[in-house]
Amino acid sequence: MTTTLILVMIGKFITVFILSYLIGSIPTGYLIVKKFKNIDIRETGSGSTGATNVKRIMGTKWFFAVLLLDALKGIIPVLLAYKYGNYEDFANEQGDIFLVFGIGPVLAALGAIIGHSKSIFLGFSGGKSVATGIGALVALSWPVGLAVAAIWGLITFFTKYVSLGSIIAVSLAPIIMTAIYPNIYYICFAAICAIYVIIRHKENIKRLLKGTENKVRK
Repeated sequence: MTTTLILVMIGKFITVFILSYLIGSIPTGYLIVKKFKNIDIRETGSGSTGATNVKRIMGTKWFFAVLLLDALKGIIPVLLAYKYGNYEDFANEQGDIFLVFGIGPVLAALGAIIGHSKSIFLGFSGGKSVATGIGALVALSWPVGLAVAAIWGLITFFTKYVSLGSIIAVSLAPIIMTAIYPNIYYICFAAICAIYVIIRHKENIKRLLKGTENKVRK
């Protein structure tokens, strides 16, 4: 592979990551609460801009609305990377490897989850990247993403703890990806996503262990 082609490839990867980060950074929960309640969601509840904190202020309807919008922030960048991040320029050399293994879509997925939790529009604050991460998994492999979403839903429903459902569901994502779609790059993303989301939930984990974590419903 020539130096020029390598530089073009790196440029594409950087562009994919930055654009995906910007899409992920769109603060949906913050904007909705600000518009309808004129409240900075970061100053109430858990301080997160995610769907769970929105529910505390706006109710169940908006919980699901923000959940969907945040998931789309993971789905859209990955699909765009599939469509426009192709690497035919390198097909005669090693570009086919990058196309087949999907480094571009994985970078898009990473950019989206980082953007959601570290939004450039909110001073690098945000949510915990669960819905956006699951959305990215849906776009990478829909059976894996739906399986993780189903686990999240079931655990959340029966335990009434969104945080517990999130932690368990994303922790199982690498295993599910390995079983259903054993692409090494996708497995790595699932593992990174799991670690990232768990770190974002460290305070929730402390409260779960103490028995003081808030339930999503009584």
